[in-house]
Amino acid sequence: MKYRYGSHTVYNIEYHFVWATKYRYKVLSGEVATSVREYVRQTCEAFEIRILKGVVSKDHVHILVSAPPNMAPSEIMRRIKGRSSSKLFEEYPHLKKRYWGRHFWARGYFCATVGQITDEMVQEYLEHHFEPNPNDKFQLEPE
Repeated sequence: MKYRYGSHTVYNIEYHFVWATKYRYKVLSGEVATSVREYVRQTCEAFEIRILKGVVSKDHVHILVSAPPNMAPSEIMRRIKGRSSSKLFEEYPHLKKRYWGRHFWARGYFCATVGQITDEMVQEYLEHHFEPNPNDKFQLEPE
């Protein structure tokens, strides 16, 4: 398990994101797909988000990221979708005709947390943290 370190934090927070093009148009191919991948990379790098894995399909994108604890998943998606959308319209003017409302990505997205710690591991840690009282499920540490 790889932990990341901030000035006052140690963390391992991973998210799986999936988002699609508006109307599910299959426009993510060739140079456009390469550009999307590069813009997502640049945005993640700018905000200290590590891309662990990713796939650009014809009409949607999957990424698995490790994010700092000060960034909410909604903020991560807002930044990635916003930056990539504006740069794509700038670089590929033909996309403006298809997406006349200047919205390249569909409104929503999928997000799931990815954990390496099982319920059993947490339970074992809590049980062995100090001498437990077996009748008490939520304990105070002895003073």
